[in-house]
Amino acid sequence: MKKYIKTSVIIAAATLFTVNVYAQQTAEAKPGMTAEARAKFDEETDKRAAEWVASLNLNNPAKETAVKGIIATHLKTIRDWNNEHPAATVPAGINPATGNPLSAVDRQVIAISAMPKLVHETLMTGLRQNLDEAQVEAILDKYTIGKVAFTMNGYRSIVPNLTPEEEKVLTANLKKAREQAVDYKNMTQISAIFEIYKTKNEQYLNTHGRNWHDMFKAYTDAVKAKKAAAKAAAESKPAN
Repeated sequence: MKKYIKTSVIIAAATLFTVNVYAQQTAEAKPGMTAEARAKFDEETDKRAAEWVASLNLNNPAKETAVKGIIATHLKTIRDWNNEHPAATVPAGINPATGNPLSAVDRQVIAISAMPKLVHETLMTGLRQNLDEAQVEAILDKYTIGKVAFTMNGYRSIVPNLTPEEEKVLTANLKKAREQAVDYKNMTQISAIFEIYKTKNEQYLNTHGRNWHDMFKAYTDAVKAKKAAAKAAAESKPAN
C-alpha cells in the first residue's frame, strides 16, 4: 500500500509539473490578469478543489493531496487558456452545420477547443490513477454541476416509456459531453458542449422510431396545462 501511495504521488507530481510548465509559459507570454486577481482566483480554485475532494471521503492524505493538486492545476490552466484566447482570436464566419454566423460563444468554444490535448489527458490520467471510476465521475459531476443526471431526468419526463437501450445511449452521450466540458471555463461554455450531445441524442431518438419535436411539444403542452389548472384552482378558492 505504501509503495502504491508513493507511486501515485510521484506520477501526480510529474503530470502536475508538465501542465504547470505549460500554464506558466502561457502566463508569462501574456499575463492577462493582475497579480491580485490571479492570487484571488488561485485561492478560490484551491478551495473549490479541496471541497470536491473532501466530498469523496477518501481518508487517504496522500491521495487527497494528489487529487487536489490535479484538479486545481487543471482549473488554473483552463483559466489561463481562456484569458489568452478570447473569442476575438477566432475570425468571424459561419457555422458550416447551420449557415448561421458564428456567435461569440461559438468562437470562444472554437478557441478553447484548440487547447493542447495534454491538458485534458493529464487531468483524466491523474484522476484515474488515484480514484476509482465512480469517484472520477463524481468529480466530473462537480465540475458540470450534475448536468448528466439533470438532463437524463428531463429525458425521462419528455420521452414516454424510455427503454433501457435508449437510456444507455442517451446517458453515454451525456457522459461524453461531461468529460469534454471539463476543459471549458464557465457554465455558458459548458452548456454549449452539452448542446452538441443533446442534439446527437435527439437525432438518435428520431432515427429510432421517436419524434423529438412531437414529444417535446406534448411535454411542454402538458406542463402549461398543469400550470393553468393550478392557477385556476387557486383563483377559484374563496377568500378568507
